[in-house]
Amino acid sequence: MAVADVFAGLAPALVWSHFSTLCSIPRPSRGEAALREHLAAWAAGRGLAVAVDPAGNLIIRKPASAGREALPGVILQAHLDMVCQKNADSAHDFTRDPIRPQLRDGWLVADGTTLGADNGIGAALMLAVLEDTTLCHGPVEALFTVDEEAGMGGARGLAPGLLQGRLMLNLDTEDWGEFYLGCAGGLDVDVRRTCAPEPLPAGLQVQRIELRGLRGGHSGVNIHEERGNANKLLVRALQELGADCSFRLLALQGGTARNALAREAFAMIALADAADLPARLQRIAADLCRELQGVDDGLTLTCSPAEAGPVLPLPEQQIWLNSLHAAPHGVKRMSQQVPGVVETSNNLGMVDIGPTGGSANFMVRSLVDRAAVALADEIVSLFALSATAAVKSGFYPGWMPNPSSPLLALCQSVFSRDFGGESQVKVVHAGLECGIIAEKYPGLDIVSFGPSIRGAHAPGERVEIAAVERCWRLLVAILAEIR
Repeated sequence: MAVADVFAGLAPALVWSHFSTLCSIPRPSRGEAALREHLAAWAAGRGLAVAVDPAGNLIIRKPASAGREALPGVILQAHLDMVCQKNADSAHDFTRDPIRPQLRDGWLVADGTTLGADNGIGAALMLAVLEDTTLCHGPVEALFTVDEEAGMGGARGLAPGLLQGRLMLNLDTEDWGEFYLGCAGGLDVDVRRTCAPEPLPAGLQVQRIELRGLRGGHSGVNIHEERGNANKLLVRALQELGADCSFRLLALQGGTARNALAREAFAMIALADAADLPARLQRIAADLCRELQGVDDGLTLTCSPAEAGPVLPLPEQQIWLNSLHAAPHGVKRMSQQVPGVVETSNNLGMVDIGPTGGSANFMVRSLVDRAAVALADEIVSLFALSATAAVKSGFYPGWMPNPSSPLLALCQSVFSRDFGGESQVKVVHAGLECGIIAEKYPGLDIVSFGPSIRGAHAPGERVEIAAVERCWRLLVAILAEIR
């Protein structure tokens, strides 16, 4: 079935038409140029003002409706890029292939890959506002940022003074009925170590060990759920294996995105006798499954013969395995100011080690900027014990809540009037661009909301179709009520 056919009959038609376009044009982080050029040409063809800033962000301006020219300007904001995650058996190429969504029980889902509803639905909502000539609103600036998922590069590069709006609606959250007023900031720790390889000792058999079947997920939103991290679990399995039998390490790889919980990891080891390795791994897997019961029930740990090759020197093998085993992962501290919300955490997102050394990435998040830096320093200190280079980079500030926000009051009033019941106000343990933009534009009143999205940053990501329609109605109503 063609991508466009999936969206036939879905409402609102304008929103789904634009999301269909976003599914058709690849948009990995730092690979958004083709999509940006397409959207710029589309907007120019409709007579809208278009600009691309030096960071690669796209800004499209739509004049106010008649008689509303003097109203406060509103910035609508979402990011163009998506997290590119797929199952290991998928041949999908995120640089070339379209996303192929499916309809399933009221949800739009991608089977075997991420869907890109994060943040494609937000971008599609903005494009629909730009296209719909029947809406009532003041001046609108649509800010489509780039490189959000790989380091917030677009928001970082956004120049002060470029935007004129006094209010901003960020459309990058994932629970319908909730308005977000704050988010975590964070930074990365990149670990790198090199060495000279050694030849495979004679008489050793090479085996490939695979840890699969974890749910994965968003490294901020899902971090408190205690889902398994394939990188940490496979290192633990190797440590347990090494306590019973000696082996040499050829390779260790896991995770493909810094901001996703690693779902799969793989190791190549050489040992004298592999006959009982399957039974050993089965026992380790059984223990892990008991620990993860009810959270990650699909874990498997298997092995198969593999080709011979050079190995890591034994001291290097010990440094990597011991350091990664000792390295923190998960929730560090819960917030004392915002009950029920994670304050500080980190994710061991990617590991790639071979016979000549390797690298690992930790993504640290916190509602408290100093706490993020402190946890990153702990990781740097751990690796310093083995003289391993660990570099902090990419710091971005958190978004501090403003409970007295007039824009929030307006949003809540419209929600109560049009949908009944009370909306919820939340702070999210994820990195939104709001904190960076607010730092560049002091006094900007910002609220974030969006439809219900589940499984973001993992294959099987899905968005609720009815929630997208409600989100559209809410956005249109808020724009009409701004005075």
